[in-house]
Amino acid sequence: MALPNAYAMYNNNKVLTASPAELTLMLYDGAIKFSNIAIIGIEQNDIEKTHKNIRKVEKIIEEFRSTLDRKYAVAEDFDRVYVYLLERLLEANIKKDKEILEEVNVHLRSMRDTWKEVMRLNKERHKA
Repeated sequence: MALPNAYAMYNNNKVLTASPAELTLMLYDGAIKFSNIAIIGIEQNDIEKTHKNIRKVEKIIEEFRSTLDRKYAVAEDFDRVYVYLLERLLEANIKKDKEILEEVNVHLRSMRDTWKEVMRLNKERHKA
């Protein structure tokens, strides 16, 4: 088996066997990765690469918005953050603005790190 095929199979299995919490973490990581690729696209003056990767980040955030459980008040807070990030991504895409993408990344990293901490605390709670 070729190495690229083995890697693709590993990644596919990783997604298929992930818990909902792990999938959320993977989506945050993906959004950060695609945002970084868009930044590289701006630096390389590659408009298509930039646009394509900003759109990927937007789709991930739209997915987060669509899966918010609105019965909890905190969902509205998350929704406001997601709407803000989508507005900033639109602006970054129109202006091809690296600084805006770096700002979005700060927010995404913070949310991802908070999510990781929630996962860790939840795991510890279930051990006890």
